[in-house]
Amino acid sequence: MSTRTEGRPEEDTPGTARRVCLAAVTAALSLGLMGACGGGERSDAKEAGNEAPATPRASSSGASSSGASSTGSSSSAPSSSAPSSAAPGLAATPRPDLTGIGASGGKALTQGELDRAILADGDVPGFRSGPMDAPPPRGENADRSECLPLTAVLNGKPEPLGKAVAYRQLVGPDNDRPAVSEFLTTHGVQDASTLLNRLRAAVTACADGFTASGGDGPSTYTGVKRLSTVKAGDDALAYQLTGDFEGDPVPLVFHLVRVGGTVATFYTANFENGATPLMPPALLAAQATKLT
Repeated sequence: MSTRTEGRPEEDTPGTARRVCLAAVTAALSLGLMGACGGGERSDAKEAGNEAPATPRASSSGASSSGASSTGSSSSAPSSSAPSSAAPGLAATPRPDLTGIGASGGKALTQGELDRAILADGDVPGFRSGPMDAPPPRGENADRSECLPLTAVLNGKPEPLGKAVAYRQLVGPDNDRPAVSEFLTTHGVQDASTLLNRLRAAVTACADGFTASGGDGPSTYTGVKRLSTVKAGDDALAYQLTGDFEGDPVPLVFHLVRVGGTVATFYTANFENGATPLMPPALLAAQATKLT
């Protein structure tokens, strides 16, 4: 997330908003998850729950209150409640006939199995799935060692590194909103559990924020906080990482679900008004079902 730059315009115009948004998109994640913001213009509409999030474009090749894991964590908190149907895509439900691939027993999935298990068109009615490029080799690194797990996720390479990985972009029913990106990684049960536990520790240790270097330049993250989890899989974690873009807060929301030794990481962001974007629970539930 790029820091403040000089010469910030006094008044936003559609063209300026587009340039600001695209710059934020480029700097926020090494994955390059977002390709545009509302078709290139800043939207003044404030949608319930997920307010004017940036919209991803599928590539041509093929992140409120304190929360905790659903199981397997040393702390506990209530899972998130059903969202309002007024929020686009948040009231969706998974297709009822989804079947699992057998990861819940600790099976280390192959690349082919990951590709079959990751969310596809029709798994959650109203959501479309598209390919996403793998991240570039070089990403951001936190300047504090305890925050490195957070930048590893930002780079699309949660640590310990997965033995196989699949990437997807998901867009919802309301003018391609909400916009969500996913990466699915297989680790083995021990490494997958370690991944979530390291992130929990990093969220606590880095609550007051941190800086990072690499990628497109120095970045500032002003805070990290736990969010309520969706009850899915063997373990779950949700948190918000707030970036600073030209003095404006940009909330990046991450939800992780572990099934056996496989971890599904979902990401969404709000580049427009600083409100915490909500993650559609049906996406997490559907992915956990396909992995079980």
